[in-house]
Amino acid sequence: MLNRLIAVAPMLDWTDRHCRFFLRLLTRHTLLYTEMVTTGAVLRGDRQRFLSHAPAEHPLALQLGGSDPAELARCARIAADFGYDEVNLNIGCPSDRVQSGRFGACLMAEPALVAECVAAMRAAVAIPVTVKTRIGIDQRDSEAELADFVAQVAAAGCEIFIIHARKAWLNGLSPKENREIPPLRYDVVRRIKQSFPALTIVLNGGLTTLEQIAEQLQTVDGVMVGRAAYENPYLLAEVDRQFFASTEPPPSRRQVIQAFLPYIEAQLRQGVPLHSMTRHLFGLFQSVPGARAWRRVLSEQGPRRGAGLEVVETALRQIAA
Repeated sequence: MLNRLIAVAPMLDWTDRHCRFFLRLLTRHTLLYTEMVTTGAVLRGDRQRFLSHAPAEHPLALQLGGSDPAELARCARIAADFGYDEVNLNIGCPSDRVQSGRFGACLMAEPALVAECVAAMRAAVAIPVTVKTRIGIDQRDSEAELADFVAQVAAAGCEIFIIHARKAWLNGLSPKENREIPPLRYDVVRRIKQSFPALTIVLNGGLTTLEQIAEQLQTVDGVMVGRAAYENPYLLAEVDRQFFASTEPPPSRRQVIQAFLPYIEAQLRQGVPLHSMTRHLFGLFQSVPGARAWRRVLSEQGPRRGAGLEVVETALRQIAA
């Protein structure tokens, strides 16, 4: 593997275990992330539900939300015991619910606390502890403040920073608006890499094509793709060959579905509703003749009680050969 990192972002309600298994059929080397899981859910909730995953999903990182160093250290140990390859601390989510729990993007205002959290997690596990953050929040958006944040957290042992190249407004914008309205500042992320050459800096935000990914990899160590990878998952099919020197030809879209069918069948036997899996397939045939009919069959028939593999097979017949 070459010395670069490509990742699919943690996305709430999207990157669940079914989505991750599906995406892994498209790319072997891309790092996948769970949805954000709070420390409370890990410590007091249904741990198997939140943390279980298939061996095929690796390399796989668990993203945690929290701000209590001791609780985060316990969760990091649990993550390592569950076999995760990395544990990531969310310092980027701006939602009201996250702020009320004192974690997510609001912690950019408390770099000393984030450093304490990272130090506790690093002391607890041997796997990498990473941080996903923004370039700033509200009026605290100067490059000097971002550099100070990175310096303090790096001193605590964090060597990998995933930086969403937008600031976040904690009041006045919804999480969706915070992903679209604040302008992208790739230049800020590049300058952080220049200021901290020993750190691994991964750029996140707005990347939609392999050409854009390749361009950014000229100046940073990695990229993280979010909505584009979910809405057009076949984007990932060329990643291994283009960025990781794989000699394997990319699978066709139909081959991906055929490879996914045994997984669907096994999950159906365990009582998992079909739609929980097929909802992640909507974008696979984006821009292919028949894509609209494919989506319509999956969205209309997939949620019906007792729906099975025949729905996927019917949907697949809508696609031009």
